[in-house]
Amino acid sequence: MSAIDGLKRWHAVVEGGNSPAALAEILHEDAVFHSPVVHTPQRGKAVVTAYLSAAGATLGNDSFAYVRELVDGDDALLEFETELDGIHINGIDLIRFDADGKIIDFKVMVRPLKAVNKVWEMMAAQLERQG
Repeated sequence: MSAIDGLKRWHAVVEGGNSPAALAEILHEDAVFHSPVVHTPQRGKAVVTAYLSAAGATLGNDSFAYVRELVDGDDALLEFETELDGIHINGIDLIRFDADGKIIDFKVMVRPLKAVNKVWEMMAAQLERQG
């Protein structure tokens, strides 16, 4: 299975509201999440599910849109734009899929600095609400 197939599943989950159950279905047991604000990679399906769910709740508003997509083998890079509290956010999701099309590695990068600070603030609050 290629990244193209995995991306179809990813987009379906995003469009469906990023539910934790749907996210867990497309994640490898040993998935790793690289946050733009947390230095240490977050490891394991449960932790990555929590981070991606919080990111979806934080960033996935009406202004969120993927604006560019690049695929190479098992890797995909998706550029996104959104707005939070009047701050324009531009970022990328760099995703690696395993042979079964499950996400094994997910890295998020965000710019500019004030966007990073806003994402950190809102993600921390969302993760706290999720427990």
